[in-house]
Amino acid sequence: MTTLDSLSHWRLDRDADGLAWLTFDRAGSAVNALSADTMAELATVLDALDAQPPKGLVIRSGKPTGFIVGADVNEFAELNTPEQGRALVARGWNLFNRLAAVRYPTLALIQGHCLGGGLELALACRYRLVEDAPGASLALPEVMLGIFPGWGGMLRLPALIGAPAALDMMLTGRGADARRAATLGLVDARVPTRLLQAAARGMVLSGKPPRRARGLGAWLNRWPLKAVAANRARKQIAAKDPLRHYPAAPAIVDLWEKHGGNALQAPALIDGIIASDTARNLLRVFRLQERLKANGRQAGAPPVRHVHVVGAGVMGGDIAAWCALKGMTVTLQDQDMARIAPAIKRAATLFSRRLKDRRAARAAFDRLVPDPAGGGVPLADLVIEAISENPEAKRGLYQALEPRMKADALLATNTSSLSLETLRGGLARPERLVGIHFFNPVAKMPLVEVVHADGTAEATLARACAFVGQIGKLALPVRSAPGFLVNAVLAPYMLQAMRSVDEGLSPATVDSAMVAFGMPMGPLELADTVGLDIARAAGQELAGGAEPPRCLAEKLARGDLGKKSGRGFYAWRDGKPVKEGQPGQAPAGLAERLIQPLIDATRERVEAGVVADADLADAGVIFGTGFAPFTGGPLHYQSSRSA
Repeated sequence: MTTLDSLSHWRLDRDADGLAWLTFDRAGSAVNALSADTMAELATVLDALDAQPPKGLVIRSGKPTGFIVGADVNEFAELNTPEQGRALVARGWNLFNRLAAVRYPTLALIQGHCLGGGLELALACRYRLVEDAPGASLALPEVMLGIFPGWGGMLRLPALIGAPAALDMMLTGRGADARRAATLGLVDARVPTRLLQAAARGMVLSGKPPRRARGLGAWLNRWPLKAVAANRARKQIAAKDPLRHYPAAPAIVDLWEKHGGNALQAPALIDGIIASDTARNLLRVFRLQERLKANGRQAGAPPVRHVHVVGAGVMGGDIAAWCALKGMTVTLQDQDMARIAPAIKRAATLFSRRLKDRRAARAAFDRLVPDPAGGGVPLADLVIEAISENPEAKRGLYQALEPRMKADALLATNTSSLSLETLRGGLARPERLVGIHFFNPVAKMPLVEVVHADGTAEATLARACAFVGQIGKLALPVRSAPGFLVNAVLAPYMLQAMRSVDEGLSPATVDSAMVAFGMPMGPLELADTVGLDIARAAGQELAGGAEPPRCLAEKLARGDLGKKSGRGFYAWRDGKPVKEGQPGQAPAGLAERLIQPLIDATRERVEAGVVADADLADAGVIFGTGFAPFTGGPLHYQSSRSA
């Protein structure tokens, strides 16, 4: 029999006022995740509290990494039978129902991440307080793993914040920061760090009734309006996923509408979701993402505090803005202020959108310093070059920069096509040149390719990867080669799509086929976004000088470069493509024909050693291109089809 003294993951303290403080600090882990043993210990704690009820219970984290990141995903991977899946759902459903029913008031004191099962635990408490700090994130992201929040989230979240807001959170997996969580009513208050303990004590002993949804949001939890909300959600899901690649989303709606959020009332649905290929593949994608995140955690790599960016165009300016957003001092250099001004304007928009607090946005803005004379070079830990793709211009710039840089500073290029071997000629210390290749738009694309070549110092590669992790991006090490990984696999995919236009298909028909397949956008819209001139250059380099598709050559001859010129395969207005009329019926097998060159190019990159292995190649293509996550990646997709 487990006693409180023998607990490994939880610590229960009682203060002089009779208040119980329960601290979750999972042994042997950097984060708190809910596993079978941690939940068994929580049940033991509740037994003890039943025997000697406190005046109130505050549940908090003992980890600096946050409250609870969710369930232990490794346990999902180990499910082999339907009975095991149902038992896992029952474990959390029954335990959190028990927590919700205790006689004494309970409060979840949330700092940092409160995700999945962690938020479901917090929802089972009477009150919730969140630390008013940038790292706070409350979400039910299960749908992104192909599963559903089966431990009470589908029951309690709609009752707390109303059906529309709850369905949006559950069906998208989107999180809420401290400010939004308070606005939604997801928490009772957001509290400054220094006041957390006192606020928790006051709230849990306040005797206030628990929050409940009000107004239309509350009425939509009840019949017959509940059916209206459910049908509306189903239509939105069908519009985004017409081929039902992601069955968890409609399952969430069904469970909420028909079973009160209790998945145990629909065992067949549990079996189908947990055993689905989509759930297995999305779990694979999650693990690939964790592997990329691990690349950004390099032990001993000193943090980058000052970044100097040369080139204030779209890429350079947006890289500079993102680094400032993430807390670094950034100096941005170009020939004059007129060239820097548009980047500063875009940065201000980014800061105000991402940082809702005006003071935080102002602080980020102050960290981004226009620097036409390059005064930041001797101060920078990292110098990033983001000028035009001209090797002579880049080498000339490096010769001017290198003598002024700190001895331990990194020199990085954002080149998308040029080899490091070509660029490092003439450098006194070529071993410290590394590629740090961002994708457009910088703020949205999670992947960054970290490019190395023979002779690149290991410490240089490690520090570059650590920098990528420091700014919240996913670092993928790749060897220097034409197009590296992502552009090398995108080019043949986009060119194949253009050849389909040459054969008579409309751009909208081609793109709609790929969106239906599961891509975030079609290849021709993507080509317009990248720039048709860049697509041609990449295609020529990677296709051995083969003739470009006729439609591409014609558009370039007219000066139609895509989004940046206002017209390409589509006309562009206000940053969005204008797609007139309905797309035609796509020929059978079109999607498979279009992605085959991408799959082939990915395999070739692995065989050539550009990426370390097939899993990393799949990760790079998923997070660098948006390749349909339900497939598990292009190489995994092909191997599963041929199995």
